[in-house]
Amino acid sequence: MNVPPTRVWITRAEPGAARTAARLRDMGFEPIVAPLLTIENLTPPVPDLAPFAALAFTSINGVAAFAALTPRRDRPVFAVGDATAQAAHAAGFADVLSASGDLRDLARLIARAIANAAVLVPQAEMPAGDFTAALTAAGARNVSIHSLTVYRAIETSVAAPALFDAVLIHSPRAGKALTKLHHAPLAHAVLACISPAAAAPLAALGLTPVVAKSPDETSLITILNAALGKRDPAV
Repeated sequence: MNVPPTRVWITRAEPGAARTAARLRDMGFEPIVAPLLTIENLTPPVPDLAPFAALAFTSINGVAAFAALTPRRDRPVFAVGDATAQAAHAAGFADVLSASGDLRDLARLIARAIANAAVLVPQAEMPAGDFTAALTAAGARNVSIHSLTVYRAIETSVAAPALFDAVLIHSPRAGKALTKLHHAPLAHAVLACISPAAAAPLAALGLTPVVAKSPDETSLITILNAALGKRDPAV
């Protein structure tokens, strides 16, 4: 008997959703692209970059939105993770360091690297965390953060797919948006979350999401595979 491929609902916004879908398809899954969020780039005036010792990017979306606003690529870049660092390199930034983790790892990287300096952070309208607090906790020495809102994530009106075996949740915003949909199908699916913050809204409903060991897509897919392997075969 032929076993149908595992259907994985991808909730992240484009263009990332298409990249994730291609990756899952190559692994033999059946990706279902139905984003719960859409990204809108904003056009704020870019400040003079001379006073800033560096830029800090907390997402690929932040890199893309900021790169569209200015041709300047001469500031050093601190990136939250490897995918964000790769996006910065692709956008033309030459001096890029990756924290290979989350906001706390990024804050620790900056705290080790610079002091008595200002950092510009092109980010979302609703950031996932408090960067200034993370820097304080990391022991940063007189590092000031200046936020530049370059994009916003907007919830879509998408309906949940009719059939799915698993859901990938790439952000806290997507986790919150998912809780607004009908909960019954979610109780029977693997809910794979990229971080504890992304899982928290679902756990608050009594659901049991699984969480990636580190906040990157490779770890997310690893935990997806592990969780699917523990499920009973679909009937």
